[in-house]
Amino acid sequence: MAWVRVWPKWQRLLHAGLALTMVAALITYEGGRLHELTSYAAFALVLLPPALGFGGPVLARFSSFLRAPMVTWDYARALWQRREAHHRNHNPLGAWMVVVLLSLRAGAAATGALYVTDRFRGEAWLIAAHALLAWPQDLLMPLHIAGVIHASRRHRENLVGRCGATAASATSLQTAPCRLPKRDSVAGLRIAMTRSSVNGVGAATARPDCV
Repeated sequence: MAWVRVWPKWQRLLHAGLALTMVAALITYEGGRLHELTSYAAFALVLLPPALGFGGPVLARFSSFLRAPMVTWDYARALWQRREAHHRNHNPLGAWMVVVLLSLRAGAAATGALYVTDRFRGEAWLIAAHALLAWPQDLLMPLHIAGVIHASRRHRENLVGRCGATAASATSLQTAPCRLPKRDSVAGLRIAMTRSSVNGVGAATARPDCV
């Protein structure tokens, strides 16, 4: 089985930074300077994915992995029946999980930042909103990790390093260098990713994310 690096190093570092700061902010939930610092760091990092989602590299854009609700529902049904399509980038469920986690993190950070200001300090409704936005992440992050583990085992991929399989061979494993798609090749990428999703893992031998 050959592998292709789907995400560049900076994107994997951003993902790791988001995960670490979000966990640190939740662990230090009782407050204090450390909680404030980790929350501000998480807030700064959480602003980058939306910017990249609209104007970043092709594989970081929302248009390359975010799918309509009905498409996501169909994927969830197929996943339950163990006949889901293979996706080189985020699968539809994982994509919406990303959106939910980023939204919750941004909301929690914003309400926390307001709470420590003189204008809103001590406001009960604001701390309640902060908790309402923060605590669901305790459930969703383990669920997200479980989904990554399941997809990695199911499709024999290294999703932590975001490497995609390019051949359905179970006898060998090798590293294959790959250049990311050019910014002006969005249409070709979408067609290739659609073919890969329809035809399954074996169709990835053409390496649709390389140009």
